[in-house]
Amino acid sequence: MSTITFSPGSRTWLLSTPRSSYALRLDAGDAPCHLHWGAPLTMAQIEQLATRHVDVHPNSFGGRQVPEELAVDGGARYGVSGLQVRFADGTRALEWAYVDHEIAESADGVTLALRMSDRHYPLTVTLHYRVHHDSDVIERSVELSHAGAPGDGSGDGIDDGIDDGAIEVLRLDSAGWALPDREEYRVGHTIGDWAAETQLRREPVAFGETTFTSRRGITSHQANPWVAIDAGDADESHGQVWSAALAWSGSWRITVQRTPGNRVTLTGGFGHDGIGWRLNPGETLQTPAFAGLYTDGGFGAASRTWHDYVLSHVLPHPQEVRPVLYNSWEATGFDVDETGQRKLAAQAAAIGVELFVMDDGWFGARSSDHAGLGDWTPNSERFPQGLGPLVDEVHRLGMAFGLWVEPEMVNPDSDLYRAHPDWVLHFDNRQRTELRHQLVLNFARPDVAAWAHGWLDRLVAEYDIDFLKWDMNRTFSEAGWPERAADGQADRLWIDYVRNLYGIIDRLRADHPNLRIEGCSGGGGRVDLGMLSRVDQVWPSDNTDAFDRLTIQHGFTRLYPARVMSAWVTDSPNPHTGRAIPLRFRCHAAMAGVMAVGGSLTEWAEEDLQELKQHLARYKEIRDTVQLGALYALSGPRPTGVTAVQYTSTDESETVVLAWQPTGVLGREPGPARLMALDPQARYRDRESGREYEGALLTEYGLPLDLPSGDYASTLIVLDRIASEVQAAAAA
Repeated sequence: MSTITFSPGSRTWLLSTPRSSYALRLDAGDAPCHLHWGAPLTMAQIEQLATRHVDVHPNSFGGRQVPEELAVDGGARYGVSGLQVRFADGTRALEWAYVDHEIAESADGVTLALRMSDRHYPLTVTLHYRVHHDSDVIERSVELSHAGAPGDGSGDGIDDGIDDGAIEVLRLDSAGWALPDREEYRVGHTIGDWAAETQLRREPVAFGETTFTSRRGITSHQANPWVAIDAGDADESHGQVWSAALAWSGSWRITVQRTPGNRVTLTGGFGHDGIGWRLNPGETLQTPAFAGLYTDGGFGAASRTWHDYVLSHVLPHPQEVRPVLYNSWEATGFDVDETGQRKLAAQAAAIGVELFVMDDGWFGARSSDHAGLGDWTPNSERFPQGLGPLVDEVHRLGMAFGLWVEPEMVNPDSDLYRAHPDWVLHFDNRQRTELRHQLVLNFARPDVAAWAHGWLDRLVAEYDIDFLKWDMNRTFSEAGWPERAADGQADRLWIDYVRNLYGIIDRLRADHPNLRIEGCSGGGGRVDLGMLSRVDQVWPSDNTDAFDRLTIQHGFTRLYPARVMSAWVTDSPNPHTGRAIPLRFRCHAAMAGVMAVGGSLTEWAEEDLQELKQHLARYKEIRDTVQLGALYALSGPRPTGVTAVQYTSTDESETVVLAWQPTGVLGREPGPARLMALDPQARYRDRESGREYEGALLTEYGLPLDLPSGDYASTLIVLDRIASEVQAAAAA
């Protein structure tokens, strides 16, 4: 059980989760200061710790030393500000004043709302904390309110471009986090690009400020909004790790700061530098959650805790096992018609596919990426009777029907753009940059959001659509909103765009409870906790090469569970890389997540189709464990040597091991894979060979992999737990 307690005497709050503690207090000036984030401590211990946290200025150049829950601009603070405002009279500094707090309990957990205000100006800042009874993840967010009455003329009367009484919010982060003193901190994060997402990196925390960010309007392929910091000595199963992840699907910023005195803090939230928000009297601005986690069990424990959190508190249908889908994109490209899709559907059903998804090319004048986006009606030449006959045939074959859509985009060569050229992001007197021959619709506009929901709602209802692949294939440019420039609110689009996107998806799902959605943005360009609270799975990368996918999937699962990671088996040679990889290896790579198929099935040899059918059938036997069980990264991706992952079912009765060796080493057999978290007293039987192993030996010396010789060797081993003689006797 998690708890939140308050000590009035020391003005200290202690958040206790099952395996960690977090504490904060108010200093003499009412600033909310950080005290502890780490191993469990009692309130008495926390109050002893508070006596050491005195803000002593060592000299007139050092500035404030005690870390705060939300670093503000004002006073002798010279670090990264998580809250920057400019009041109507031009004043920028903020001075804290405590108002009150509220602790509320529910069946799920406990919340703390700590309400503060500025000492002079009508600004209220509420720091929100939430802990769940079954998790060590702490959710934090901030609510900013203009406490003046609408129409309050509290400005100075100077024509400075700011309305009297309005407060300009220059920066508002969701939370600041502070770490205890350690010698050598490292920061883990992911970098990437299109078709090369979630490449895991770990490096020493640099002195000064290190900023991870997206200024692209989406989460981005180049970085993902999370970091994991350790004391320099953590590995997969040991060591202290502090990590934090932002639940936001637009632009964002996380900054890690290391002072010359070796203090490490981080602050993060939505938006990027250079944009602002005009807060009028009576208005409120709420940030997304910036969740944090502490563990002393190494990177593996951190990952599994995040997975459990996503499965328990983020996903809309967390315990629903995802079906095997087939997607037509790599088979057909834009060459889509009813006859061809029927053939693919029949072939997909024959090999055991459960969900058939028709990708791009079914609507408007969409024969290439040059035209048609925005005109969301079936192409009458390709689908003379609409989509109904194809949907009916897919359902008759025993599969659900899914459809690719890209609601946020428009081609200039489209009826929609010709009718509404003002609906896209743009500035007056500036060109409109096309990427992939398309422009971004301004979802911050209420009329655009209403239009998008309207046609999606009609499409899903008319054709009984079971599944949408929601794509978004370019980033923002010329992110202007001329109609709001006059009132100084054009920058709202960076936040309102995402809010309206969320609102459309939320409303669509509420109106169609059986609809399931896959999130995609040219692959993994929009994967984050905010999007995962609205979709059932995501597409991690357009790169379907099985060798490259091992690295992408390893970085992806550092935070996100296999349950949301769609992974396709596609053609060989791969259409993106040209790499030829055996079908067995491709299938085993896809089995590490939500296995799917995306190849040109009508061109496959019969023996390959039969082999694929067998792999799909075997995956269905283990997918409960892969999608919902605990994931252990036994060894990370490497060009030579073995990459291996382990999944253990929720009841610990089944253990699945997947291993890959992309490049064989002449004269050297791969060693056994040391498994993790098995019962040392139990025995485990290989479901295929019948061999039995002692749990203690599997964790100490490892599981023999018996990989085939040569390049691109892989294996799948399923172990069933059987009781030892001692356990059997005790049970009897």
